[in-house]
Amino acid sequence: MRSKITPRPGNIARMTTRKRAQTKAYENTGFLNSRDGRALRILSEYLEPKSRFDLYKVDDTIVFMGSARIKSRDHAEDMVRSAKSTQEQDRAQTALRMSAYYEAARSLASRLTHWSKGLDDEERRFVVCTGGGPGIMEAANRGAAEAKGLNVGLTISIPVEEFDNPYVTRELAFHFHYFFMRKFWFAYLAKAVIVFPGGYGTLDELFELLTLVQTRKMSKPMPIVLFGTDYWRDVVDFDALARHGMISPEDVGLVHRTDSVDDAYEWIVAQLSAKALAKPGATL
Repeated sequence: MRSKITPRPGNIARMTTRKRAQTKAYENTGFLNSRDGRALRILSEYLEPKSRFDLYKVDDTIVFMGSARIKSRDHAEDMVRSAKSTQEQDRAQTALRMSAYYEAARSLASRLTHWSKGLDDEERRFVVCTGGGPGIMEAANRGAAEAKGLNVGLTISIPVEEFDNPYVTRELAFHFHYFFMRKFWFAYLAKAVIVFPGGYGTLDELFELLTLVQTRKMSKPMPIVLFGTDYWRDVVDFDALARHGMISPEDVGLVHRTDSVDDAYEWIVAQLSAKALAKPGATL
């Protein structure tokens, strides 16, 4: 027969007074940052922005897209004055020529913000929204801020030098890890999109939107402006795509092309007034 083991009193005290560290699952950063926690991170990039959009009553947006590399006219003129080598002078002249797009985006965003603020609506309608970076994005946020309107910046974590866009409304500045969640918020809230000259990122966003419209995965009307006819004619030959049978002839008409701030403003306001004004809220 086995003898009964009696624990020493000192051991009992140690067992009963020692407390195990307890961490709630939602406070476990090791789990949240792990592969198994990815679904929660994705969900947070939906729910957290949604809570802020709801809090500040942002019903829908007008999205401005375009290059982060385009300078303001003042910046470009400084480059021209300080340029010394032939290469620097060529770069400065290009920056000065392209700065016209910065000033156009700034002016257009300001005018659209003035218009949207004058709407008789309890919610905030047609709020200017950008990728929150420099260049065309800064220009549009700047124009909206100069019109004393709220505006949105949807930045993304990429391995480039950090840039502070001071014109984005602080409460509506978002920072994403997942590109597809950032793209979701661009598309979901947008009631119109204005695309200025840009590179790979701009082209990616433009063609994704065109594909959603063309395939009718996006059911809402989506007015799309291509601003800068010479640039877009050089970069994308939509007529050639139709001529080679890669898109339908009517698909060429999915975009409105212009070089005029007045024309872009009047066309967008007319489109929104006819197709979106009576249908507030986010949708695809």
